[in-house]
Order: sequence, then C-alpha cells, then structure tokens
Amino acid sequence: MKKFSRRHFLQSAGTAVGTGVIAAALPAFGTSTENKKSKYEGKKLNIALVGLGRYAGFLAEGLQEAQYCRLAGIVTGTASKAVDWKKRYNIPDANIYNYQNFDGIKNNKDIDVVYIVLPNSMHKEYAIRTAQAGKHLIVEKPMAITASDCQEMIDACKKAGVQMANGYRLHYEPYNMEMKRLGQEKVFGQVRLVEASLGYKTSDPNEWRLKKSMAGGGPLMNVGIYCVQASRYITGEEPVSVTAQFGPNTDSALFKEVEASITWQLAFPSGAYANCSSSYNCGIDRLYASADNGSFELSPAISYGPFRGKTSKGELNFPVTNQQAVQCDEIAKVLLAGKQLPSHITGEEGLKDLRIMQAIYEAAQTGKKLSLR
Repeated sequence: MKKFSRRHFLQSAGTAVGTGVIAAALPAFGTSTENKKSKYEGKKLNIALVGLGRYAGFLAEGLQEAQYCRLAGIVTGTASKAVDWKKRYNIPDANIYNYQNFDGIKNNKDIDVVYIVLPNSMHKEYAIRTAQAGKHLIVEKPMAITASDCQEMIDACKKAGVQMANGYRLHYEPYNMEMKRLGQEKVFGQVRLVEASLGYKTSDPNEWRLKKSMAGGGPLMNVGIYCVQASRYITGEEPVSVTAQFGPNTDSALFKEVEASITWQLAFPSGAYANCSSSYNCGIDRLYASADNGSFELSPAISYGPFRGKTSKGELNFPVTNQQAVQCDEIAKVLLAGKQLPSHITGEEGLKDLRIMQAIYEAAQTGKKLSLR
C-alpha cells in the first residue's frame, strides 16, 4: 500500500471510498465552544519525551513529520541515550533532563507538553510531577496500573489547571474511525457481536512488561486495552458485565508474574456482545463486527499498520497515515487553539478502561460474571 503524507490524509480522508461504501468525513476532533485566545497561537507546540524506549523512537520519528508540534526535549536516565538523541534530533542541552532534575522543566519555556512513555507503574508519578510543573501532558496507554492511580492523576491535572491526553493513537486512524462510524451510526443495523484480538510472541525474560510491579499485568495491560477500546468505540456503549478466562501458562518461567494470554467477554446495554483476547503466545491482529444487516472488519487492525479492511459491501480503502504524527498534531491543534481536549482521549477515558481491565482480571481469577454498573 502506498504511504500517503499527512497533508494528503487531511485532504482526502473525508472522501475515501470503499467498494460499495462511501465513507463519511472523519470526526472533527477537538471541537469546543471555548474560543479564548491561546498563548500558543501562531507557533508549534514543543514536546518533551519522558522515557526513550522503543515506542519513544516511533514518536520521535512521527514528530519529524508533524506540522503543529515538534520534538523539543527529552528525559532519560541513560547518558548514552541523551548523547545519541541530542545529536540525532538536534536537541539543545537546556532541554535534556534526567529523572533527578526533571522538576526543573517547570522553568523551561521551550517545553509546552510532556509525553510520558515510561513503564506503566511510573506513569502516575511523572504525570503528577508534570502537572505540578504546569505543563500539559500526554500519557501512553494504559494510563496507569490501577483505577485509583488514574483518579490521582486526573485530580492533579485539575488542581494544576493543565490538560492530560491519553496516547490513544487509533482515535486518529482512518480505518479504526471508520469501524467506529459503521458501528455507532448503525450503517449495517444494530451491532450484535464484536470480536477483537491482539497478540504477539514474546520470549525475553528481562522485558519489563513481564514484571507485574512495572506493567500491572500481562498482555491485557499492554495490547488488550486496544481490544477494550475497540469494543467500546464500535458499539458506542459502556459494558454492563464481564466474564473472563486466563489462557494456559505455556512457560512457567517466562510467565511467572503475568498471564500468558487472557480472553474476556463484555455485554453491552443494547444486547451487543464482545469477545476479545490478548496474548504473548501468538501473533494476531484482528477486529470484526457483525450487525443485523452485514459485517465489517480489519486485519491487520490495531497495530501500527498498514491496515486492511472490508465490509459486506466491499473493500475499505483509506490513506496510510503516520499514526504518531497525526495523533500528536491533532492534540497539538486543540491546545494551540486554547480549547479543551475531546473526551475520548482524556484521563476520564483512561480511567474507564482501567476499571474494565481490573474487572476482567477479577472475573478471570474468580470465574464469576461481574456487573460493571
């Protein structure tokens, strides 16, 4: 598939055509009745990345393509990474921090937003410290490892008067947003079933994602959250109950702290039902929805793409986008305009996901059907 530029995406996303299905214009994210003048008006938003792991690399590359924001600073505990990133992305010494002097970012007028890309267990600490520094922030998913941590982060941001976004990149990805539109607008009638699965094979015993104290859990916390999100944005509803089952532990040494795989079922008020799974044992990337008068699906669906999709009436055909660039740009545009971030990426959204995931774990551990009302 041809890779389109972000500009081409913005020009053509609203008119992308699937065979037999004309895709409606993608949602206008960040709309708000608040129109106060922004202090950022007329400039790019400067973003500092906290944590320079694998995904930070994707973000850094995306920010090179972005139009409304740029990579302006880094925070790392590894001196060699600081040297490498400084050279690679032309980052000034004044915008390079470590975890000890991070709070000094409060006085740096060249940093507008802090993007937290740390292990899950560190999200709360650095979100609160960022808020106390008076900076807007983006937190990678999952927002934290418990719902109570999420609430503390939300409260800290409200107290400091800053905005917090979750790194829900698929809310700006055209194939997934078409799945959302088809489901919520009932293009094929009432959705009855959603199936979402995401997994990959892991074998590194030193990976922090296999340590419960750092990750909060296994594949559910890492990739399963996308399946929870997909079932919610396709139905447009909040689940009312959950059942769940752990998969077999295929390697007791590797999976001694977190699950190797997990499957769960969510029931929704309309009668729709979601059957989802996440795994560290196999590669899978699929999203499927069946409605009264047809179906729609993606595979690959939830990863970094390129995605492929179809409906009962034909193929879906959307531009391939740089997910990180589009996500950061859309968030930046809202902040640059002095508006409020849209609800589907805020801390409250992250809190909803954590509550559901905690219930999934409890249902798997107890073997009981749990009410989510």
